[in-house]
Amino acid sequence: MAITKPKPKNTATADEFISGAPDAEIKPKGVKKGNKQQISLTIAPGLLVKIDDLAAELGQSRAAVINMAIYRAVEHGLLKE
Repeated sequence: MAITKPKPKNTATADEFISGAPDAEIKPKGVKKGNKQQISLTIAPGLLVKIDDLAAELGQSRAAVINMAIYRAVEHGLLKE
């Protein structure tokens, strides 16, 4: 029986290897949906109830209320002056 060398397990080229490095490219987290990026968000249950109540009062979806609050915080600041 002849002794043979095993085939290399990693067949990636040098460019694929380099582009796979953690600092090669910053990829946004989440899933792209249309012109928006889906993310995961964890909210305290009490705050979620308040958001849902506000959404119902405004006739908006939960996501719309959260998006509006984030937009206002980013564009106008978190603190009122």
